[in-house]
Amino acid sequence: MSTRTFRITVRGVFDGLSTDQRAELLARAAEHDVLRAAFTPEGHLSYDLTARSAFTFRFLDSGEEEEDILEASERAEEAAKAWLTERGYGYKNFRSQAEDLSQAPLSKRQRRAAAQKNL
Repeated sequence: MSTRTFRITVRGVFDGLSTDQRAELLARAAEHDVLRAAFTPEGHLSYDLTARSAFTFRFLDSGEEEEDILEASERAEEAAKAWLTERGYGYKNFRSQAEDLSQAPLSKRQRRAAAQKNL
């Protein structure tokens, strides 16, 4: 059986940030810039507080079965909540979306490469 790779995106909105918390997040904004966003096992946080108070965590996980994506999503949500809670950041409108990369459609370049490989 092959291992499936899952990409989980957890989104939400910071809620009730104090002036100090907001200043702390703004001071660390460069390391959480959306242009540096990546799917990682430990999760990568990105936000732009100057534009809006929304945030996104990106997680990379894996499993053997298609159903493992549900557990991976739960782990990602719990990890994101734990990170926020440990720092005292309030949040709301929490939601997640998961993608099984083994089910993702191939791009034109990938289809062409696969066709050439089969010749």
